[in-house]
Amino acid sequence: MPVEVDAGLATLSDQLILATVLLYVFAMIAYACDLAFSRSAEVKARTEAQPVLATVGAGTGASQDTPESAPAKDEAPAEALPTWVTWVGRVAVGLGWLGWLTNLASLVTRGLAVNRWPWGNMYEFVVAMCLAVVGTFLFMQLRYRVRFLGAFVTLAAALGLGFAVRYLHVQAGPVVPALNSYWLVIHVSAAIVASGLFFVAAVSGILYLVRKDTAVRLPSRQDLERVAHRAIVIGFPIWTFAVIAGALWADKAWGRYWGWDPKEVWAFITWIVYAAYLHARATAGWKGKAAMIVQLVACACLLFNLVGVNIFLGGLHSYAEVP
Repeated sequence: MPVEVDAGLATLSDQLILATVLLYVFAMIAYACDLAFSRSAEVKARTEAQPVLATVGAGTGASQDTPESAPAKDEAPAEALPTWVTWVGRVAVGLGWLGWLTNLASLVTRGLAVNRWPWGNMYEFVVAMCLAVVGTFLFMQLRYRVRFLGAFVTLAAALGLGFAVRYLHVQAGPVVPALNSYWLVIHVSAAIVASGLFFVAAVSGILYLVRKDTAVRLPSRQDLERVAHRAIVIGFPIWTFAVIAGALWADKAWGRYWGWDPKEVWAFITWIVYAAYLHARATAGWKGKAAMIVQLVACACLLFNLVGVNIFLGGLHSYAEVP
């Protein structure tokens, strides 16, 4: 029985995606202003406070507020910042959440338009992945000091959505029979969440490699590495589950758990490289530049698996519907 498409909801979904791109761009600009001005004011305030701290702590040994024990704040004290800088930071956070909500609404309306889960082709998957990347950053921002990533994460999401709209967009419609399964929800959802975490780690890794000692507007390399490691530690078991769920789905759909399909191979390669990163960091004490390079190689494998395999290699996962 053919699936009826609600053209009105499908059109609304496309319009919401365009609104999301604009909101992410505006959020990126606001986050960039916040990064440029608030961190420079914070560094200035700390520099001016150093002589006072040295006097108070004289004769008492090292300060107890080490980088690990000091409370992590996402911005300088309010008195150290001009009012408009504080306002820009809050606007950036608000725009980020608003863009994320419109991103979510675009997926929901597309799913309702065709009465299925909205990640049955490459266009929908990239839209969902951008939602996961921004969502990962926003929820991490509630607990950790990661607002400095805002400009880079929202820029990446805007570019990803722009690429999806320009090169991957297909009209809302039914999917091939192999995707009409509850495993679509289990397997793909896990892959989307893990991808969001891995891409936040990759942004931190790139900033780590390009950061210079004089770049006072970026946090320390230790903070960047800490953010990347936390994201990968959370994302790796989720990706492991996605790989296992994919094998179970393959057995149900094609009668075998493993068949050397390009998508399966690259999903496993991605798993191996991330496992190598975690193993080397835990046992060999790999930290710093070497660890960042390994995790960026893993992210490159992930990106090729998510996009490149569908475009260049095909296989049983060629139902990605790339125009």
